[in-house]
Amino acid sequence: MAQVDQANRPSGTDTVPMHDEHVRTIFGILHGEKTADLLLRNLHILDVHSETVFEGSILVHGQRIIALNPDESIVRTREVFDGQGLYAIPGLIDAHLHFDAQLAHPAAFGEAIVPSGTTTIFAETLDFASAAGDEAIEAARALFKDHEKLPYRIYAFAPGKKTSVEVTEAMLEMDPVIGLGELAHLSYMTGNDDDFRRSALGRANGGWVNSHWGVTALSDMLLNYMPAIGAHNNHDVWNEDDIERSVRYGLNTQIKFGVGSPEVIKTMLRAIVKRRWPAENFQLCADNISVDRVLTKGHIDWVISLAVEMGMNPLHAIKMGTLYAARSFGMDNEFGSLAPGRYADIVLTDSLSTINPRYVFKGGQLVAQDRKLLTTTSDLDYSGMVKQPHPGLTDLTPAQLDLTPIEISADGSRAKVLLFDVYGRGHLKFAQEIWVPFRDGRVVPEADGTPLNRISVVQRYAKDGERHVVNGLFKGVSISRGAVSTFWPAPYPYFVVVGSDSTEMHANLTRLDTRVGGCLVTEDGRPRAELDLPIYGVMADTDLTGLVTATRDIDAALADLGHHNEGEPVVNKLLTLFISLDRFGFMV
Repeated sequence: MAQVDQANRPSGTDTVPMHDEHVRTIFGILHGEKTADLLLRNLHILDVHSETVFEGSILVHGQRIIALNPDESIVRTREVFDGQGLYAIPGLIDAHLHFDAQLAHPAAFGEAIVPSGTTTIFAETLDFASAAGDEAIEAARALFKDHEKLPYRIYAFAPGKKTSVEVTEAMLEMDPVIGLGELAHLSYMTGNDDDFRRSALGRANGGWVNSHWGVTALSDMLLNYMPAIGAHNNHDVWNEDDIERSVRYGLNTQIKFGVGSPEVIKTMLRAIVKRRWPAENFQLCADNISVDRVLTKGHIDWVISLAVEMGMNPLHAIKMGTLYAARSFGMDNEFGSLAPGRYADIVLTDSLSTINPRYVFKGGQLVAQDRKLLTTTSDLDYSGMVKQPHPGLTDLTPAQLDLTPIEISADGSRAKVLLFDVYGRGHLKFAQEIWVPFRDGRVVPEADGTPLNRISVVQRYAKDGERHVVNGLFKGVSISRGAVSTFWPAPYPYFVVVGSDSTEMHANLTRLDTRVGGCLVTEDGRPRAELDLPIYGVMADTDLTGLVTATRDIDAALADLGHHNEGEPVVNKLLTLFISLDRFGFMV
């Protein structure tokens, strides 16, 4: 089911003339009778199959490599590119990415990842489809309609959770969807009828079934279930033991490095090196990553370089981000290596141990140079997916955000409350009940002597006159005044707001409620910084510069209010809370 270049790879008996033209064209080019599109000369070419590097050139026609080291005395070509003695490696591949949850629409996202050398992504679509609700099928078609014009290849997966079975079935028939996305992390092991149906649809369509395996939650017996029904990969690993079990159960194990602690990816890479596990077991993926982090650190290029830093052979690290990723989806005949017949997706770098993408080609077209996108995506317009706001908090009161004790100690000096920890260290300590001081009839927001902000998780639309609100303390954002809130509509429309005063938090929320979605920082009820997400509440209708400016303005405003942030932008950190809020039943 892999998407192919139809001009070069036609199929069916009625297309024999096209096949005939194709093979005659290649024959003619290699005999100097016809003209190729591009010759890249003066290269050090990485052969990922033999793990060797050789000096040579690459001939390209019709988006594909058609020759290595062609006879230049007879070859005719429309364009010649001097590779300046740089290393040529295959275009980099992200094996599992929630590209619909990065806040950027597909064109803006390409502005970030392609200059880092990424030419192919395998993408989940579940948040976008869930956010679109009744419009999910129509919205998915709009999202994909110009995918062939993007400066990267996208292979997508129909939602394995967060949407109806009908949406999953319809999307499985769309291009560029190739299989079923990850199933619900907890329900697939309970005998859920919808999960059974989705899994059957994925298998019946001949596609791949992604796995959110849950090695931190499942018994050894239940760990058999996903690979037994045909799930072929697993990105849900956090440590050495998780990796060992994932490999043992035959899953293509995707090492993720997205939103979260950078120590997680280092721990996993060190484990691979220490245990001398064959690199062919692994692929690299972001899972979730902000465009800001891509711009400051890199994408797959960064984690390949980090793997080398952790002691891995550079060629093995590169193969995890190229050949092994393509092979895991049965597409290594399309890309993942620099060999005849493969797409001419090529990265030129001045080092194999620290990947520095000087030039990036997709299908033989130069699309990025020195970490700047060259190809224009201005004709890719997503404004038709912008929605109108539908406010739901008109009856919310500040008192509903007050932090009230779950329990008060016998002597009246302590109160039990919920503490939410920032996502990124796994899920085991995401929410805990803790004892904090209780004075003058009020909770003192501190733990072990450290002041903490409050957090409220607020349902946007009340059901039967009842609004679900969860209040607690939060470890992750620390501001001395003001408030910050964000909204995410998948799988349920909820806000989170962080601050220290119910009135301020309420004023912030009611302002954000006038938008389709986004993030808002306020002080004394007045906006300090904001990010608008008008495309179903999950994407900005702006280019990369506009998106990055907004997220950095939010961080700057929070810094002025007392917060010290490291790593991902605060808006991305807050959005990842919704993953665990859903997983642990804090949304209904």
